[in-house]
This record gives sequence, C-alpha cells and structure tokens, in this order.
Amino acid sequence: MNVSDGDPYVNGGAEATESSTLLLDDSGIYVCQDGPRDAPALLLIHGSASSTRSWNPMVPLLTGSHRVIRIDLLGHGRSAKPADRSYAIPDQARRAGVALDRLGVEHAVVVGHSSGGAVAIALAEQRPDLVTALVLVNTGPSLDAFIAPESAATGPSQWPPTDEQLRRIASTGFSRAGYQIPEELLDDVRRMTHHTFTTTMRATRAYLEQRALPDRLTVLGKPLLVIFGEDDRRWRSTSASDYRAVPGAKIEFLPGLGHSPLLEDPPRAATPLLAFTAIHAVRVD
Repeated sequence: MNVSDGDPYVNGGAEATESSTLLLDDSGIYVCQDGPRDAPALLLIHGSASSTRSWNPMVPLLTGSHRVIRIDLLGHGRSAKPADRSYAIPDQARRAGVALDRLGVEHAVVVGHSSGGAVAIALAEQRPDLVTALVLVNTGPSLDAFIAPESAATGPSQWPPTDEQLRRIASTGFSRAGYQIPEELLDDVRRMTHHTFTTTMRATRAYLEQRALPDRLTVLGKPLLVIFGEDDRRWRSTSASDYRAVPGAKIEFLPGLGHSPLLEDPPRAATPLLAFTAIHAVRVD
C-alpha cells in the first residue's frame, strides 16, 4: 500500500521522499526511500522512541551517492503499535530484512543510531549475505557504558507525557550549545503507546545483557565504523574504544557533539560515513 508522506520536514524540502507501508507480521511498517534507485543501498535505523524523521537532516547529504532507505521500526513513528507483537531486537531486525527483500535490495550498508545500532547488528547476524558493512552512531557497546539518569524514574509518570516530561526525556539526547530539539521528534514519543515505549526500552537492555556488542561484531567479521559524539550524556563516549576489539574497526569521535550528531551537526556526522561507504558500499549491477 503506497501512502503520501505529507511531511514538509522530510529531506529538508528537497526532492520528494517515496514512502509506503508494508504489511509485515500482520502489522504496517512505514518505509521511505530517497536518492537514485540504482545507487548502492544505505539503510538507516533510528533509535528508541524515535523514527525515520531523526535522519531527515542527514538524508540530503547522502542521496548524491546512495539509495537511502529508512524504516519506522514496529511501535515507532508511522508504523503500527500493536500490543500483541514481539519488540525484541532480533524480531525488529528480521522485519527490517524482510522490508529490504520487498524493496528488491540484495546488499546494503546498515547504519544504526543508538539502539538502532543493536538492530543493525542483529540484522547482520541473521542476514550476513544482505549486510555488507555496519555503521554505529553513539551506540553503547555494553550496559556498563550506560549513564544512569539523575532521576530514579525510567520513564514518564503518566501517559501521554506532558510537554515538560517530554523535553526532560529528550534533553540528554543532545549536547550542542544552543541546539533546539525539533518538535517533530517530541511528536515521535507522543505517538508511541506506553506499552511500546517501555517494551522497546526493555528489549534493547535484554539484547545487551545477552552479549556485549563488540563480542557480537568480532564474530561477524563485517567492516565497522563507529561514530561517537564525545559529549554523549546517555552513553560514556570513552566506551567507544571498546569497539577497538573488533578487527579493523574504525572509530571517529566528534568533539562538541552529544548523543545525536546526526541531528546536532549533520555534515560532520556525514563526512566519516560517506568516506566509509565509498569503500564498502556494493554497487548495483
């Protein structure tokens, strides 16, 4: 089923995004594409309580050389939010793989932001034929790297959250001085149900408890780029060095940026990403 995106925030007002809703596991999964369809595929996976819109500022910087594909994971954004489906990281990854199959994509560099990095790794574990390389943006390597919030509460005390609660939740996602959190990103949290919000958070924790990400990546043997804003307030930025245990891993620290460099300074985040994909992206025959 094709739908109109109807979002003026998409692609910064540039070329229109092609969007559709795919029926997977009897639930609608929102997918959007930008850039030439015959260019190397780049799959962008958002983090918890976010959506495809978190990548909007980056997309125009990537479409000159890539077919950029984004999905709203189940429970997020414009995808369905059922109460009776699994939100485990491997299941989210499996749906992403099926979405790429439906789009006719045979190879892709997969980029994940925050917990989206865990989904990217799980996809590579399931579909090593599909994933040619991985990019993790401010993805904590283990639970030891997590910075506990000042408040003991793990989430809002009511649902839907108040504007004040939303801004408090979102504030640790950004560190650049003067950065204004886009209202669209707060809307992404408002659109979630309490069930999907809490369940997806627990799913990420469970995946990290099972095995640290560098250990998973070492077994995979995929080319790896780690981009980390040095002023991250959710994951200790020094923990990015844990990824050096992965043979050949490349790590790029971005001073002055926090947990969301893709939003805080898209050009700086895109520069190492494009240099990496220029080497590892697979061109369509």
